[in-house]
Amino acid sequence: MLSTLLVIMMAVPGLALFYGGMVRSKNTVSVLTQVLAVFSLLGLLWCVYGYSVAFTEGNAFFGGLGKLFLKGVTADSMAATFSKGVVVPEFAYIAFQMTFAAITPAIIIGGFAERAKFSAVVAFMVLWFTFSYLPMAHMVWYWAGPDAYTDADAAAKAGATAGFLFQKGALDFAGGTVVHINSAVAALIGAIMIGKRTGYGQEHMPPHNLSLTLIGGSLLWVGWFGFNVGSNLEANSVATMAFLNTFLASCAAASTWLFVEWTFKGRPSLLGGISGAIAGLVAITPACGFVSPMGALVIGLITGVACLWAVNGLKRLLKADDSLDVFGIHGVGGVIGALLTAVFASPSLGGAGVYDYVLNKVGDYDMTAQLVSQFWGVAVCILWSGVVSLVAYYVVDKTIGLRVPIEHEVEGLDLSVHGEAAYRL
Repeated sequence: MLSTLLVIMMAVPGLALFYGGMVRSKNTVSVLTQVLAVFSLLGLLWCVYGYSVAFTEGNAFFGGLGKLFLKGVTADSMAATFSKGVVVPEFAYIAFQMTFAAITPAIIIGGFAERAKFSAVVAFMVLWFTFSYLPMAHMVWYWAGPDAYTDADAAAKAGATAGFLFQKGALDFAGGTVVHINSAVAALIGAIMIGKRTGYGQEHMPPHNLSLTLIGGSLLWVGWFGFNVGSNLEANSVATMAFLNTFLASCAAASTWLFVEWTFKGRPSLLGGISGAIAGLVAITPACGFVSPMGALVIGLITGVACLWAVNGLKRLLKADDSLDVFGIHGVGGVIGALLTAVFASPSLGGAGVYDYVLNKVGDYDMTAQLVSQFWGVAVCILWSGVVSLVAYYVVDKTIGLRVPIEHEVEGLDLSVHGEAAYRL
């Protein structure tokens, strides 16, 4: 429950303030409202049908509908952890996963900030949540639980009911694919389909309040420990490893980003420092329960450099107005973290390896095979989110329209859409 509260803090106020400080002042209320509305609405839908589709047995891509409206779940219901014979109350598990399901779509908002219709944002998020987030969560995280793996035959039967990417052996401790790559692809496609902000490339559009961005980013940083460590579901030694790895990788990426920026641009920036910290958190998310602290350190160092390049060089190559660099940080950082998980999870490099629930010990580790599994996870996530996003944006554009009128964009969405202003003179 504490981890759940920390992740709630990541969204409102964390993500809202992080994004709110980076947009122009005339769009601050707009971004804050969008994050609040998306987080609240999709939290509601999670309990109506989302949990059932993501975390009940169905096929390899979608769960069933047996727990619509949380049917059959009571205070006595239990959910599996990653240890045989250890369970947690299902209500706590539902609430924890609810925060993931609600914050992930809110991340997408940064890709098209400052020019999307509020109604279009809400409609798109419902479609994307239903057809991209839920199946990706099911593909990566759904399994029968460790107690089903009593012998080889039982393991084969249990494995056949698991999600598609779980069956492929893809490792994602806390959401590198499900959360970060998934949302980043949707943000990039949204930025392209909605089009660039009016004046983009001709006008300077700096963050209007870096103090808000630092506060929001710091709340994300603190809340991320609930995100990553809570994903272990148990307060044990693996949780302590995930905690330290999360801390170390974020520090490494922030330091690297600042140092490289200072070296090549002559000035270390506050925006760069907090962006680096978030990039490190993104990259360590899939790896935090599998790698050693030194593995986490290397992941953070690499990610700091790579994401700095992504929000500068790659962004220019893509020619997309990804307003708040969602793809550059969450997409690139998520891919790096997912792939390097295979490298640094190796016991030969100090990693934890992969546990064999039939033998009840860590199994033999094949780095090449695990890299193939990780590529499966990354590729399927990019393709699935890409197709769903394209279709969802197209449907919304043809029914509601994606973009606000130019006069509303010029005036600012705070007053033109919400009738409120973040600041009064």
